[in-house]
Amino acid sequence: MRSVQMLVSVLFVALLAGCQYADTLQTVLPEPESAYGGDRAAALPARPKVKGIYVSGWAAGTAKLDRLIELVEQTELNAMVIDMKTDRGQLTYDSALPMADDSGADSARMIPDISGLVAQLKEKQIYTIGRVVVFKDPYMAAVRPDWALQTKDGGVWQDSKGTSWVDPYHPEVWTYALDIAKEAASMGFDEVQFDYVRFPDNGLKVDREVVYRNPNGWAKSEAIERFLHLATEELHKRGVYVSADVFGLTASVSDDMGIGQVWNGIAPAIDVISPMIYPSHYGEGVFGIPHPDLEPYLIVQHALADGLRKNGQLASTSPQVATIRPWLQDFTATWVKPHKTYDNTDVQAQIQAAEELGIEEYLLWNSASSYTFR
Repeated sequence: MRSVQMLVSVLFVALLAGCQYADTLQTVLPEPESAYGGDRAAALPARPKVKGIYVSGWAAGTAKLDRLIELVEQTELNAMVIDMKTDRGQLTYDSALPMADDSGADSARMIPDISGLVAQLKEKQIYTIGRVVVFKDPYMAAVRPDWALQTKDGGVWQDSKGTSWVDPYHPEVWTYALDIAKEAASMGFDEVQFDYVRFPDNGLKVDREVVYRNPNGWAKSEAIERFLHLATEELHKRGVYVSADVFGLTASVSDDMGIGQVWNGIAPAIDVISPMIYPSHYGEGVFGIPHPDLEPYLIVQHALADGLRKNGQLASTSPQVATIRPWLQDFTATWVKPHKTYDNTDVQAQIQAAEELGIEEYLLWNSASSYTFR
């Protein structure tokens, strides 16, 4: 799947299709102002101060879920972020979407009864967030190579790990992601969270290798922001909040880092912005800290202070600015040298750093859904 290659003729067809989609893009997208006016979330149910954990599709579909529910019930936690679509492009449930059925994207069905799961969590007053990975999608890139990022010499582009992505400029890619998000709303989720809502990293290298389907000539950041504006508009109609994950450094830098994520463009478009502030993911010397993984409190403090400054500046020009709800680290990054073994003390230090800045919401990430937090 990850090594799928295409003939040059497929690239030619894709480029032709890009031209025919230009009008479609302009007709389906709202003007940016439509996502700004008034109190756009006024008609939605009240949203709690979320303190949540990531729950993988596999964890949600096994007895492990019972242990995670117990963790929530015994602590200050009150929310779960549950995989709807993974970064492998798999839907974790039996989808009613024709595209999912036709492609087999929902064939794994890790969660046997997702509507029942949501109902169970709501009975326990657990806030439910459906996680939808958007543009990192090797499954659909293989099934629909015309959706994939294309190399300049023909074929499906792959990143350094051999993973292919779908093109963030492609209108059918947008439609597919939004249809999954709407399906999450129909199942009763309180919120949809978009992840990998960006272009691949190492942007300059990618730009040298890839032909984008971009008939409107948009910057990467404009494509991402327009997608999120549209998603917010569509999901608010269904009574659902919208959040998006962004690189931690997005809170601190002014450019898009080559991935299309600009804080000042994304924060006015959605309800909640979640910078992934994992100390292990910061380079040596960032914020003047020699080894960031060893200083979880300081990294979170610096990063969130930057995000708050940006939100403060936006508040003077944008009627709506997203609430900051960071992803915090509850895993050990053994690949980082030097690194520390993270435990509850390190998680609490990160939470404390956020709280001292007035940020009362957070999410904890562990890819295996195994938490030290207590």
